[in-house]
Amino acid sequence: MKKIIFALLAAFISVSAFALDIKSPVLANKGYIPDGYTCDGKNISPEISWSDAPQKTASFALICEDPDAPFGTWTHWVVYNIPADVDRLDENLPKEGELKNGALQGVNDFGEIGFGGPCPPAGKAHRYFFRLYALDMMLKLEKGAAKKDLEKLMVGHILAEARIYGLYQRK
Repeated sequence: MKKIIFALLAAFISVSAFALDIKSPVLANKGYIPDGYTCDGKNISPEISWSDAPQKTASFALICEDPDAPFGTWTHWVVYNIPADVDRLDENLPKEGELKNGALQGVNDFGEIGFGGPCPPAGKAHRYFFRLYALDMMLKLEKGAAKKDLEKLMVGHILAEARIYGLYQRK
């Protein structure tokens, strides 16, 4: 696992000159995530959009995870093989392996396909990172893949990365 993390970091550092930008109309970077996108609300995926992808981008991948989970990082969303001409994921995407735009969704740590919203134990706020990767290829992965499989195949193919994070706290 450490090898994968170091390889991903090395790939990112080598291409960090690109200014890939990620944003969401419902997630202010470092702000609180509205209840509707959590297990305390409708538990729907937020709209995410991006711009300024490197010219050689062939696909995008998105990973959402909570590094503050009690038993280690918890994966909430895995989306990959997002076509290069797509610049957004709409709100409330279906929890299906293949989306209308051709992108594929993987399994989250709830054991489900698609987005599983923040649902931390009561206590301090957790951080939920949405990391977008611009890749130089489409990945040879079937729908329903796990984050670890995605990360393995991304090594050496990351052109740029962007991230935002939101906070969520249950009382």
